[in-house]
Amino acid sequence: MKRLLRSPLLWTLLSSVAVLVGVTAWLLTDRATSRGDALKTGALAGGAIAALYGLWLNDRRRRTEEGRHEIERSRVSDERFAKSIELLGNEADQVRVGAMHSLAGLARARPEYRQTVLDVLCAYLRRPFDHPKFKSDTKWVTENRAEAERERLVRRAAERLIRDVLPHAGTTGPTFGLNLSDARIDKLELTARRVGWFGADRSEVLHHLVLENAELAGKFSLNHATIRGQLRLTGATFKRRVQMDGLTVETPVDFSTTAFAEAPLLEGAKFAPGSVLAKES
Repeated sequence: MKRLLRSPLLWTLLSSVAVLVGVTAWLLTDRATSRGDALKTGALAGGAIAALYGLWLNDRRRRTEEGRHEIERSRVSDERFAKSIELLGNEADQVRVGAMHSLAGLARARPEYRQTVLDVLCAYLRRPFDHPKFKSDTKWVTENRAEAERERLVRRAAERLIRDVLPHAGTTGPTFGLNLSDARIDKLELTARRVGWFGADRSEVLHHLVLENAELAGKFSLNHATIRGQLRLTGATFKRRVQMDGLTVETPVDFSTTAFAEAPLLEGAKFAPGSVLAKES
């Protein structure tokens, strides 16, 4: 009985009847209004109450279905993420590349996954890695040389996908950080991308680190990193402190068109001859 009394349908029916009777009785007080017209108008008024209930009920059903759909999407996304993480440990390089593309696609489809996916890709680049082109004590033969080259191509895919997941410079919205400390990087190009915190302390870059026309919203750190190729910062904007203590760059760098919020910290940094440094802009 209590459930029946709390039923929206019961109260809607009672309200419709009450409105029908009330409007009809009120109109009948006017002698110019016929009984038929009064009943018709009262019925329309009562029907309007029922129609409003129908609209409310449809909206409630729609929201319930949307909630169920969102829960299902989240479940599928979580399963996709977990499966991709599992496949990153697969021995086949093509499977690992496929897993990375799956993660990048998930980040684009579900923005709440962006930082997590970036963290995973950065973590992959922080894994121990050796290659004939990096300085090491490894004795390279045909077999391990081929394996190292395949892994290098997988890591290049990770570097490209990091760029693709990051938002473009000049856009608004959340910023995302990159933790590449202690990583061995081949070719990382973040041209015209918007980055939050960027940390690559003690990292080693083989070919280049490109941040041309990029926006760096958070702290930027390259302490004791070694860049054997190019560091390109043309048109880049750094909105927070830049730390490059102990940085070594083996090719000339040009900071003349780089905008720094404050003078970068360069204690013990070494740059190739011909480099153009800049102070706080």
